[in-house]
Amino acid sequence: MSSSIVLRFLAEPSTVNFGGKVHGGTVMKWIDEAGYACATGWSHNYCVTVFIGSIRFHRPIMIGDLVEVEARMAYTGKTSMNISVEVRSGDLKGGQMVRTTECLIVFVAVDSHGRPLVVDSFQPATPGEIALAERARAHLEAARQVSHAPAPSLSGSAD
Repeated sequence: MSSSIVLRFLAEPSTVNFGGKVHGGTVMKWIDEAGYACATGWSHNYCVTVFIGSIRFHRPIMIGDLVEVEARMAYTGKTSMNISVEVRSGDLKGGQMVRTTECLIVFVAVDSHGRPLVVDSFQPATPGEIALAERARAHLEAARQVSHAPAPSLSGSAD
C-alpha cells in the first residue's frame, strides 16, 4: 500500500490565465487529482474530496515548466485520509524545481452507494512523516474552529 504519489507533466499554453501564467484553478485541479490517486491507492476504493484547506500559492508556474505534484498521506481517521500536497515546478533547461503551492486535502473512501468505508490506518514512521501528521492535524483543527466561529455581522454596526 503506497502512502505517496508524484504526478509529473508539462505546463501547457492551454492552462494560461490572463497574466500569462498557469491558472490557479488548474493547479487546484492537479492537486485534487494527485490527492485522489494517493487516497485511492491507499484505500483501494473510490474516494471523494471532502475538504481542501490551507492552500498556499508561493509563486506562479510558467508555461513550459515541468510540474511535479506530490501527494503524501499525513494521517488517517476511521474513514478519512488526510493528504498533504506539494506542487513544485521548474524550467526543464535549468533543472531546479521550486515549491509553488501546498495544501491539505481530505478524502473519504466510499462504497457504490456513497457510504463511507473504513480505511487502513496510516502510522507515521519517520520524523518527517510525524511532523507532517502534526502539521495536518493543526491545520484541520484551525479550520474546525473557524467553521464553528460566529458569523460576522453584515449590518455594519459593532457587536
